[in-house]
Amino acid sequence: MGHTFDVQAMIQRFRDRANAVKNRPLPPIAGEERTRFIEQAQTDYQDFAIIGDAEGAIEDGFLVLRVDLRPPERRG
Repeated sequence: MGHTFDVQAMIQRFRDRANAVKNRPLPPIAGEERTRFIEQAQTDYQDFAIIGDAEGAIEDGFLVLRVDLRPPERRG
């Protein structure tokens, strides 16, 4: 990469993608296609939201994302 990588901007893009998936309207489909579309949207939202909730840093040239998967009542 020829420029400085902005970890927080990347994480924000994932938050934006999660919101876009969550608010995306259903296309005019029915039956099995509708079920597959909904399942894929749920998976996409989960994946984008996990990265969107991450704390990120670059350490020794590595992108490090920390995601707390503990239940909210157990987080520190």
